[in-house]
Amino acid sequence: MRTVSGAHRIVVVGAGLAGLSAALHLRGSGKDVTVLERDDAVGGRVGAYPGPGYEIDNGATVLTMPELIDDALAAVGADRLSVDPELRITRLSPAYHARFADGTSIDVHSDPAIMTAEITRVCGPDEAKRYLRLRAWLADIFDAEFDRFMDASFDSPLDLVSSPAALRDLARLLRLGGFGRLGAQVDRRITDPRLRRVFTFQALYAGVAPARALAVYGAIAHMDTSLGVFSVDGGMRSVARAMAGALVAAGGRLELGRTVSSLDFVGGRVDGVRTEDGQRFACDAVVLTPDTPVVDGLLPHRRRRVLAAPSAVVLHGSIPTDVSRRWQAQHHHVIDFGAEWDRTFDEMTRPRGRGRLMSDPSLLLTRPALSDPGQRFERDGVEHEPLSVLAPCPNLDSAPFAWAQLAAPYRDELLDVLDRRGYRGIADRFRVDHLDTPATWAALGMQAGSPFSSAHIFRQTGPFRRRNLDPAVPGVVLAGSSTVPGVGVPTVLLSGRLAAERLGVPRVRRGRAQTTPSLH
Repeated sequence: MRTVSGAHRIVVVGAGLAGLSAALHLRGSGKDVTVLERDDAVGGRVGAYPGPGYEIDNGATVLTMPELIDDALAAVGADRLSVDPELRITRLSPAYHARFADGTSIDVHSDPAIMTAEITRVCGPDEAKRYLRLRAWLADIFDAEFDRFMDASFDSPLDLVSSPAALRDLARLLRLGGFGRLGAQVDRRITDPRLRRVFTFQALYAGVAPARALAVYGAIAHMDTSLGVFSVDGGMRSVARAMAGALVAAGGRLELGRTVSSLDFVGGRVDGVRTEDGQRFACDAVVLTPDTPVVDGLLPHRRRRVLAAPSAVVLHGSIPTDVSRRWQAQHHHVIDFGAEWDRTFDEMTRPRGRGRLMSDPSLLLTRPALSDPGQRFERDGVEHEPLSVLAPCPNLDSAPFAWAQLAAPYRDELLDVLDRRGYRGIADRFRVDHLDTPATWAALGMQAGSPFSSAHIFRQTGPFRRRNLDPAVPGVVLAGSSTVPGVGVPTVLLSGRLAAERLGVPRVRRGRAQTTPSLH
């Protein structure tokens, strides 16, 4: 693996999870580290929005593999308790509550015995046996690809066949059908259409319809449904704040409100970072974590255009608890599926301006106060709780809608849909304080207005994804969702560590979550 030699002074651009992970691993090896963040708070896509009397996560709400947070903290000799005694991370049970258009529902548990009982209740004992076979296959996919595809940098696609061990891992994935289609592989193993949705909707995180996604992305379903989904007291934003605190305590430098305007190069190698306020930060190397358009604007040559993932409309706000407590679904994460499935993905992923909004939306509702009651608050003498509603939608390449005019009517349409589905009072009583659309993400420098970066189609996966080290720009290393290994909280944490390794930080294996028993 190529590395950058002689780099001691490192500037990290961006204080999201990728940047903070990179900074902690770099600082833990003795590097002089400065993190520059354009916002006035850390977090990036796990930051916060302020509301009247409360805060709410502004981005990712689903946490898997929290041991990767521990790994980053441990790089500077810290742990969760030492950086923030209030940073409690708890496994959710169920991870999700899935509701379907026929009126049925399934609680999605990571514990195999509990999940087997749930599937037996809803789908029958034969489908429960099939679930166990699917669970074992998902675990095998995850174990076969984690070290070789997820926790790895690539200098070339030839890295996949560069050693006997690499060939063995590749052969194992081929035997498992990892380069087939995820939808087809899941359909072979389970028959109930509701369960098929539960174990394939995660492909949307990778920016691909389940029917088209590579089966290797069954690893995401494994993380969600077997390794577990976790909640964080104080919200996901607390993770970024704890990581930033550990960095500063270890001697790292954090500069907020610093928007990077350019990089300085001497002899073709980066030697400084300039900010819009006229400051210059000398360095031997830089780690860039923003999305593709921002990164390309800082580099001296153009890149090939990539296909962006679908985007999302997200409603952030609060609702009186006397309204929300009457809803049938009382869970941290609720996936409310529409009747349509394949058509929904087709509508969102049509190319070249032909995309459409979901005609029968499937939505994710997140109510963090159900796991962390401390997030409830009073306003005007009435108890409220934070609430987020996420609706996948086309990106701006697929559908260049005028979101300034469309946002409010679409918000009202989504709330009417939910009200009809049994969330009585949501249309009238849900106060939406922040409404994010593809236009929001585009204004933040995200490609095609998508917070999910480059879609994980074959040509943008693994060794074909944008590399985190480009020999044409010495001293520049990438981290974040646009490079390897890709989109998602665990993967961007990994990307930070991989970026640090490119800068000469030796790998220290502290272990990772083991696959839970599959009850064969």
